[in-house]
Amino acid sequence: MDFTVIAHAVEVDHGIKRLSMRFIKKYAAPERQRLSTELCEEISKEFDKLGLITLPRRLPTSENEFVFVIEKNSALGQTVAIATSLAALDRLGQNPLPWLFENYPDARGHLVS
Repeated sequence: MDFTVIAHAVEVDHGIKRLSMRFIKKYAAPERQRLSTELCEEISKEFDKLGLITLPRRLPTSENEFVFVIEKNSALGQTVAIATSLAALDRLGQNPLPWLFENYPDARGHLVS
């Protein structure tokens, strides 16, 4: 897997890039017919090594879906990391801001990793 093109694209676009899963698969495993959950987990690990995260946090297996690839150390990347932690606490029933996901119901699904 060589994601340097994607990493450079994110950098050029000031820390965030919207990409299709088809485009990501092209660099991850062009020989594969389909994206699998396991391949998506591998892609996430490779992105992590490059200092990148995605939103939604769990990559979709459909090539027709789009995701945001974000620099982990950017302000937006740090915000996504904090929100992901809150979503994890919410799943455990320990969210210190229980009203948060009531006000932003779509956020929870994108942040659960």
